[in-house]
Amino acid sequence: MQVAGAATGNGVLLTQVACDGGAGHQQFRVVAQNGAFGLVNVNSGRCVDVPYSSGVSGEQLWQWGCHAEPNQTWTFSASTASTDRYLIRSASSGLCVSNRDGSTAGNNPIVQEPCADIARMQWRFNPTGSTPPPTTPPPSGTPTVAADGTGRYRTVQAAIDAVPTNNTARVTITIKPGTYREVVRVPRNKPHVTLQGLGSSPSNVVLVYNNSANSHGTSGSASMFVDGANFVAENLTISNDFDENSTSSGHQAVALNLGADRAVLRRVRLLGDQDTFLVNDSARAYMVDSYVEGTVDFIFGGGTIVIDRSTVHEKRSTGGPITAASTAAGKAYGFLFYRSTITGTANNVTTLGRPWRPDGQVVYRESTLGATIRTAQPWTDMSGNSWRNARFFEYRNTGPGAGTNSNRPQLSDSQAANHTPQRYLAGSDGWNPL
Repeated sequence: MQVAGAATGNGVLLTQVACDGGAGHQQFRVVAQNGAFGLVNVNSGRCVDVPYSSGVSGEQLWQWGCHAEPNQTWTFSASTASTDRYLIRSASSGLCVSNRDGSTAGNNPIVQEPCADIARMQWRFNPTGSTPPPTTPPPSGTPTVAADGTGRYRTVQAAIDAVPTNNTARVTITIKPGTYREVVRVPRNKPHVTLQGLGSSPSNVVLVYNNSANSHGTSGSASMFVDGANFVAENLTISNDFDENSTSSGHQAVALNLGADRAVLRRVRLLGDQDTFLVNDSARAYMVDSYVEGTVDFIFGGGTIVIDRSTVHEKRSTGGPITAASTAAGKAYGFLFYRSTITGTANNVTTLGRPWRPDGQVVYRESTLGATIRTAQPWTDMSGNSWRNARFFEYRNTGPGAGTNSNRPQLSDSQAANHTPQRYLAGSDGWNPL
């Protein structure tokens, strides 16, 4: 169960999504109230609520500011049909929390229905925080990669090298939890490769190296290079841990250099400082339920990417620009941040981006902008390129960093219809990974 879009406002609906133990919008604290319990979302601080104390079956639940009222009060009863599962009943309506129609689809509504001890109304409570969530069981058989020698290969690169050249069928490379210090390359002649971490969270599998622009140039500094089309990464971390204090210049240090068309990054963490994530001109990518952090221009390039339901974090206390888009003038779409959350370590210091090339294209849409955003002037110039001449827009953002003024161009509703994830990713082949 999640708060849709990781939003923090009142009235945001509850839906189901693939579980991520590290996602605050999927975490709920159980608090005692009224002889029963309240459910407080960790990300928003708001409570699971029956809208307007409705007694209607099928009413979709939402979050609202906590008031310890009956429509925010719940009782738990152990399922007699399945162990370690509970029914969650509203003290207000007497109805139970349910996954509508028992659907397995993402974003399916969470509703209230007459209580029955059946699968769609049975819930498990998985501890998070200091207690790790239950480990997701890996696929049966030997993992493809394991640093301890229990897999078919000890390095990720060895497994990629074994993929047949110009393969036409998907090859899934499973990676046992551990830290893999190597530069990884998925070349253009190795399409349809999936790298799947087998840990309980993306932090359990870490692919890391520490090259930098000082020794390899910016684009050559990456810990991972991906050029094979239809690439997928799931449940892992890609990091560049170069120490900026070790050199006087050349601090750019890329974690992921992405040039692949139709790439999907799902539950992936990208960690670095300056220039963490390079989205090349040839890239078309969908990133979802993920995390990116950095300091300066840490999502950059001329490619097309949709970053959906993800967290983007400015880690430097003095702030910096998140994006440096170099979108070509003839390319309609660059970077779309959709239903995502922007955070930072300090307030009023982070900018949404600057134009690496004059026609850079970036939209922040329906996202939660934290207090880290410099609200009066969230876009900046770069190397003689004016942000006012670039294609920078916002649309229906919320949070303390959101706002409108003459320095914050907004899409109209009619313009927004052309800036959806589907429009960004469709290309000429109609690709739709959502």
